[in-house]
Amino acid sequence: MIVVAGEALIDLVPKGSGALAALRPALGGGPFNTAVALGRLGSPTAFCSRISYDAFGEALLDRLRDSGVDVSAVQRGPEPTTLAVATLDGNGSAAYSFYVEGTADRLFTAPAGLPAGTRAVSFGTCSLVLEPGASAYEELLRTSAGQGVFTTLDPNVRPGLIPDADAYRARFRSWLPSVSLLKLSEEDALWLGGTPREWLAAGPAAVVITHGGDGLTAFTQDGSVYPVPGEKVDVVDTIGAGDTVNAALLHALSVQDALSPAAVADLGHDGWQRLLRFAARAAAVTCSRAGAEPPYAAELGELGELGEL
Repeated sequence: MIVVAGEALIDLVPKGSGALAALRPALGGGPFNTAVALGRLGSPTAFCSRISYDAFGEALLDRLRDSGVDVSAVQRGPEPTTLAVATLDGNGSAAYSFYVEGTADRLFTAPAGLPAGTRAVSFGTCSLVLEPGASAYEELLRTSAGQGVFTTLDPNVRPGLIPDADAYRARFRSWLPSVSLLKLSEEDALWLGGTPREWLAAGPAAVVITHGGDGLTAFTQDGSVYPVPGEKVDVVDTIGAGDTVNAALLHALSVQDALSPAAVADLGHDGWQRLLRFAARAAAVTCSRAGAEPPYAAELGELGELGEL
C-alpha cells in the first residue's frame, strides 16, 4: 500500500485568456493528483487528508474511489474546499492563486497510525505550508520515517502561499533527514536554493529534478547522475505533470520491490534509465490533455506493463 498525504482542492482553470475568462472547475491538488495517478497505474493506494462535506468534497472523493484509491483514512469536515485559480501562459504552464482561509484541508490532524500494509508515504505542496495542518503532516512525515517507511517529498513550491521564504527554506531542510526520495522541479530547486549534493547529504537516497519538456535527472548518494530526455508531445497544459511523475516513480519502485533506500541505491544506470523513462512517458500523456488527467497503465504501452523493469 502506498499512502499519499496532503490536500485535495478545486482548480479553477480558465477557458480563454484575460482576467475575466470563464473558469472551469477541475479536481486537483498535488497529493490528490498523485493518488489518482497511482490508482490508475494499478498501485494499491490510500489517501490521507481532510476533505469537506460540500459538493466539491464529494466530487473529490468520487474521483478517488473511481480511480481505485482507498479513502478510509480521509477525515471529513464542514469547512469549504480550497480553491486554486489557475492562469495559463502561452506554453500551457500554470500559475496559481489560492483561496485557503478556513478550508477543510488546513484542519487535518495526524492520524494514530497508517493503513495496514503501508510501504511508502508521499508528501508535498500546500499541505506542508498551511497551518495548523502543515505541522500535522510534518509530524506524520517524521513518524513514518522513524518507523522505517519509505517517504517521498515533492515541495511543489507555491510562493504566494509562503509568507516567510527563509523560514520555509529552513523548514524544508529540516524535513530532509526524514525523506527517502526527494523530487522537485527545476524551478523549485532554484527557489529553494542549495544543490542536489547538499540535499543528499542531509538524508535522501536520491533526488530527482524535472526539467519540463527537457526530461528528468536523478542524483544518487554515490555521486552518480542519470539524465533522461523528455517525451515529445503536443502540450495542452502541464497541470498535474509533476504529480504524475511522483506517482510513476513510486509505482515503478513498488513493482520492482525497491521501496527502500538500499534498493534505490542498487538501481544502477539501467534501472534509473528505465524508471525515469517511465515517469517521462506518463507525464507526457498527462500534458497531452487538459487538466490533471494522468494515464492508466494500459495507455503507456510496454512501459505501462513495466515489462522492461
